[in-house]
Amino acid sequence: MVILCGETGSGKTTQLPKICLEAGRGVAGVIGHTQPRRIAARAVGARIAEELKTPLGQLVGYKLRFQDHSRPEGLIKLMTDGILLAETQGDRFLDAYDTIIIDEAHERSLNIDFLLGYLKWLLPKRPDLKLVITSATIDPERFSKHFGDAPIINVSGRSYPVEVRYRPVELDEEDDETARANRTRYSRPSMSCGREQAGDILVFLSGEREIRETAGIAAQAPSAGL
Repeated sequence: MVILCGETGSGKTTQLPKICLEAGRGVAGVIGHTQPRRIAARAVGARIAEELKTPLGQLVGYKLRFQDHSRPEGLIKLMTDGILLAETQGDRFLDAYDTIIIDEAHERSLNIDFLLGYLKWLLPKRPDLKLVITSATIDPERFSKHFGDAPIINVSGRSYPVEVRYRPVELDEEDDETARANRTRYSRPSMSCGREQAGDILVFLSGEREIRETAGIAAQAPSAGL
């Protein structure tokens, strides 16, 4: 097994399964790749399928609660940590897999902690099973010690300049004339900041519903003149 410390932008999430394929994995079993969240598992699966130029759900698939877009003959399967943990009930030794990648292990949810304990018990019984634990902010020495001084690999990433802009606070209608004048003065530039130069906007949202609503609004923005 290997502990991989990959910085943000290193491509570890999308490239590791492809590297495992090139190394000959995915033949004796599926390459299982876990993500802490449902939307991440689905998005990463779609991205890997796109890069491999194959339809999602065939060679590359994903499995979520109440959603299974994977095939037994597939090579790579994205899933949440909870799905893999649940599969241990019917497949005690995870014989369906020849490689398992635990991504974002630093989040240390109950599912991830249970998985790490279970995999430590399983590895001596499955010497053919390859395990990769990876994260951008992982404590490598701690994880390495847990798995009997497993080797640690550090991968550098790429970062891009980010400018932080705060939208002015919206004032109530009963504010005085000076406050309303300031609101007019400082609110207008914020509405046009997206037109100043080409670029991308990174938005942090609390859940899938908010993400979908925001994506819908953004899709209508050009036609609405925003």
